[in-house]
Amino acid sequence: MAAHAGASGLQNLEGHSDFDITWPWARPEGLRAGSTAVLRVKDEAPSMPFVLPPLLRAMDHVLVVDNGSTDGTLEVTLDAAERTGLAHKLATAVYPFDVARAGAEHLAVHELSVHSLSYFYNWCFAQVGTRYSFKWDGDMVLTTEGEASLGDLAWQIGGVQSIIRVPRHGLYLDGDRRGFLDLGLRNAEEWGFPIGPDFTFTKAFEWEVRTTPDPVRSIGLPHGLCVELKYLDGDEFAHWTDPSSFATSFRNKRKRREWTVFNALKDGVVPEGVHEILAPEGVHIVDHVTRTWLPQAPRPLQVGTVVSSDDQRR
Repeated sequence: MAAHAGASGLQNLEGHSDFDITWPWARPEGLRAGSTAVLRVKDEAPSMPFVLPPLLRAMDHVLVVDNGSTDGTLEVTLDAAERTGLAHKLATAVYPFDVARAGAEHLAVHELSVHSLSYFYNWCFAQVGTRYSFKWDGDMVLTTEGEASLGDLAWQIGGVQSIIRVPRHGLYLDGDRRGFLDLGLRNAEEWGFPIGPDFTFTKAFEWEVRTTPDPVRSIGLPHGLCVELKYLDGDEFAHWTDPSSFATSFRNKRKRREWTVFNALKDGVVPEGVHEILAPEGVHIVDHVTRTWLPQAPRPLQVGTVVSSDDQRR
């Protein structure tokens, strides 16, 4: 079967008709009000107990798409939802194909292949039935403020097409009580989008990008609402073909920062802009940072700049 891109959906190159895409806005039932967070996960079992509860409380629906996990991610996900008492908000799906890693591998794969990042993302978001969606990662944890902010967004976006920018800060974990929070980089990527023909995924150089009409309203949330978990005893860059390529592309500023911070911390060096945090006895570092440290940090939160303690007191 030949691949086909049309107004009603996409057919893949390999002829896997069960994984052809029908755009949700083209279905007879149409779209309903509300927002859905879509997580594409692979081996995220350690993170899901932290990620899922605040996200379920903030969102109308959460969709978790598993892509070949071997660590019981889906089982942990279902258990976390049950423990939160919000399992009725959770839906799960499985995408069984190997997906090209970001970088050279992604560049070499046709965008209508089931192995393409852009096709994978389009398939995932085609499962959404609400008018809004959030592209969420399986290691992104909302703070208490972030949970309230996302929960209150529905009335703000109303009927106007808007994209939502969600800043997030790397939290590098060294065991259950010690972590390093990176506030040295300003980063506010586009995470919330309407579901519609103007907001589909297409192939870019290193990764997929979501198309966006011009003009479109952009809503930027404050810093300090979300952390991104990174494990110092893990391989945080396995989803890239060649991590060394970070240094050769101006498009990879955030990944270059992560690479620098991760390797510095592994060598025992705490870079500028990174805060070493120790949680109290009996409190997990993720809970301490998201429920106490960040919500209680002085505002405005100093992000992307290094200031002296004298400046902070002024």
